[in-house]
Amino acid sequence: MLRNVQILATGSYVPERVVTNQEIDELLGASTNEWLLKNVGIKERHWMSDDQTTSDLIVEASQAALARAGVKAEELNLIIVSTDTPDYLSPGTSVVVQHKLGANRAGCYDLNSACAGWVTALDQGARYLATEESASYVLVTGGYGMSRFLDLSDKKTANLFADGAGAAVLGVSEEPGFLASNFLAKGEYHDALGIYSGAVSRPSTAENFQEFGRPVVQFVKKFPKTFNTEYWPQLMKGALDKAGLTFDDVDLFLMTQLNLRTIEYMMDLLEQPIENTHWVMDKWGYTGSPCVAMALDDAINQGKGPAPGDVVLFCASGGGISMAASVWKWTASK
Repeated sequence: MLRNVQILATGSYVPERVVTNQEIDELLGASTNEWLLKNVGIKERHWMSDDQTTSDLIVEASQAALARAGVKAEELNLIIVSTDTPDYLSPGTSVVVQHKLGANRAGCYDLNSACAGWVTALDQGARYLATEESASYVLVTGGYGMSRFLDLSDKKTANLFADGAGAAVLGVSEEPGFLASNFLAKGEYHDALGIYSGAVSRPSTAENFQEFGRPVVQFVKKFPKTFNTEYWPQLMKGALDKAGLTFDDVDLFLMTQLNLRTIEYMMDLLEQPIENTHWVMDKWGYTGSPCVAMALDDAINQGKGPAPGDVVLFCASGGGISMAASVWKWTASK
């Protein structure tokens, strides 16, 4: 029999260093502050210190989620880490997180679906708990350390990306929490945005370093301007259809936290009140994979989070292009 799964608690973390738009402009030697505020909504972001890694950020967020859930690290059965800025190319960052948390009973693996990764991992964690009768708790985490991969001469990227982590503890419940998910992809854009050096297709040889330099995140070619308006509604509707719900049934929309203007436009397109969403890119910048989890945690911390019985819809997209949506009925009280 399939078991019901709920989100027991969430956690998030941003590094201490705050980087304002003014500081970014000084680093770039160009004025981007006005454009950022008008077109994206980012005012500042956080970058990790020299002695921090992606796993450190994830551990901080995970400890917050575990404490709120009242679950000990050693009680975890599975840890899923979503990241495209791992500590190492290999082994996975999840084993580092397991060790640092002291979660010695947990299996673990990494998932890289770029910025759609945490929503994808959330689906996998829910399905594992639903079918694995011996499991009680799954930790679904995401971490982003993109400041390590910025080209500070590139004003298309250096002013957007930030560092942070988000986590959720999943557990078994009497009432349905996880309802449905939906996935889409447009693989023809795999070479449009990403970190293209340092792996098999462009290994870190002296020749490649001389030609391409160190691995950095870069926009190689443009996406269609209508991409989100074309694909996000059908992505979300696909998940809602599986759950037997409509957009009007959703109480909280949490979308990829790159561009506030996109979220505003999407809520208008779906004919939903702006109060039914939440955003954090204004103060935390774009934190990639975990940004949706971080937005959920921030909403909860501000008293704007979902109430029991509310329907929450996650929508995320990222390089590849990979897209994921997931629908939940909120049952958590922590």
